[in-house]
Amino acid sequence: MYDTIIAMATAMGETSIHILRLSGSKAGTIIEECFEPQNRERWSRRDNFTLNLGVFKDELRVLDEVLVGRMLAPFSYTGEDVYEINCHGGTFVAQRILQACIRHGAKLAEPGEFSKRAFLNGKMDLVQAEAVIDLICSRTETAANLALTQLGGGLSETIVSLREKILETLAFIEAGIDFPEDDVESLDRENLSHRISEALLDTRHLLEGSKTGKILRDGLLTVIVGRPNVGKSSLLNALLHEERAIVTDIPGTTRDEIRESVSVGGILLKLVDTAGICESQDLVERLGIERTWKALQTAELILLVVQANQPLTKDECNILDMYGEKVIIITNKIDLLESKEVFLEYKDRKWIPFSVLQHRGFEELEIEIRSRVYQGEAVLTSDPLLSSVRQISALERCDTALKQALESIKLGMPWDILSIDLREALNSVSEVTGHNVQESLLEDIFSRFCIGK
Repeated sequence: MYDTIIAMATAMGETSIHILRLSGSKAGTIIEECFEPQNRERWSRRDNFTLNLGVFKDELRVLDEVLVGRMLAPFSYTGEDVYEINCHGGTFVAQRILQACIRHGAKLAEPGEFSKRAFLNGKMDLVQAEAVIDLICSRTETAANLALTQLGGGLSETIVSLREKILETLAFIEAGIDFPEDDVESLDRENLSHRISEALLDTRHLLEGSKTGKILRDGLLTVIVGRPNVGKSSLLNALLHEERAIVTDIPGTTRDEIRESVSVGGILLKLVDTAGICESQDLVERLGIERTWKALQTAELILLVVQANQPLTKDECNILDMYGEKVIIITNKIDLLESKEVFLEYKDRKWIPFSVLQHRGFEELEIEIRSRVYQGEAVLTSDPLLSSVRQISALERCDTALKQALESIKLGMPWDILSIDLREALNSVSEVTGHNVQESLLEDIFSRFCIGK
């Protein structure tokens, strides 16, 4: 935290411009030594949030004509003095400026060090810090919108409100334990139970949306399965809008998994096209079929492609029985049907009439996927959503501790035992935003950032 750090804020390579970010107590001194502004009078006013044209020098040698942005503490991303050097986009030019700043006292930043300083200086909490990397890595519009909501503090405000409820309840209990002789406002067990139940309800509400949030952030592992030559690879190609898989009339063309990702209705599907399930004497095809069954065990969503003019096979029935809630039946080749009587055998199942050839059923498939992800809601709820495993795990521990606290009240446990449960709940919820966090966790979170962020 005492070093002044510098890093490329743009990806290395030839481009129109490169940006180098400099942050720390000596940032202004380094810039004064290396930057010669074109308008010295304007530069000397030290106006914040300004761009200044000039040349960047190393001793007497001019390295490039640059624009320097000035963002002074505490009104900067890191909470420190920050300068951004906009130079021409050649790799060699940027490297020379980087090396010049290091020679004048800067240190090369570690991955995520700028954001880590922003957290340590109180410019953001851990939820917002994680939202930064989620926004950078987002692959769909909904994932980007979720990250922006978290970055704006929507989720943090909800977590902080929950934390304050638990903290206030714990304070009453511990005040009564520590100062029993003083006139401290006390809580009867019924009132205390009501307060804890309110906090538990808030926790449950957050956890209910966590499944949706995690899917929007990470995507759905989606396995396309069915008998040979039923149209699985054609479905994959249609969803991707490209000829990714080989499609022929010969059964067993796909013998190994094909993995691709696509956005369907704003939801990232991590697609796995598998070998057709059937009895086979071919060794290679049998190995592919074994991989299909293994893929189904880890799938979060299964697109079971069946042929509309043929009854269900034993394997297809087994998939429905084993993975029923995860399965969407894609009734392909409906263009071959003369009537809909064949559909009667799975009238109790959710199926979608489909024709890859006629491009029918894609809208219905999108609606069904969105309905499952949003748990029946037509559009993304405006409520804050947990999205990372770390956040969800911490809130689950909070939920468990609050339930234990309610149980302790019912059993008539003494206040000091009850305070243990509430302190565990408080510590767990505090981990989400970083009010209570270990250095090892910070290292794990910020090490996932790119250098310069």
